[in-house]
Amino acid sequence: MTRKKTTYNVHEAKTHLSRLLQQVANGEDVVIARDGEPVARLVPMPKKAGVREMGFAKGQVWMSDDFNATPEEFKEYL
Repeated sequence: MTRKKTTYNVHEAKTHLSRLLQQVANGEDVVIARDGEPVARLVPMPKKAGVREMGFAKGQVWMSDDFNATPEEFKEYL
């Protein structure tokens, strides 16, 4: 799905900011231009991720007993 893109000059953007924010909330990209040159783009904020509960991956992750040990071939560099 492609978003609709609309361009407004700075004066229009200042005058109709609430309307532009509603357009963004509806999924449109809004471009603000100065003297016909785009200078900014209003896009929706990404949705916040939900709260994760502690232990949600319990039993799905495994670590070797020596995961924190330095490999022999690297010891000479220490």
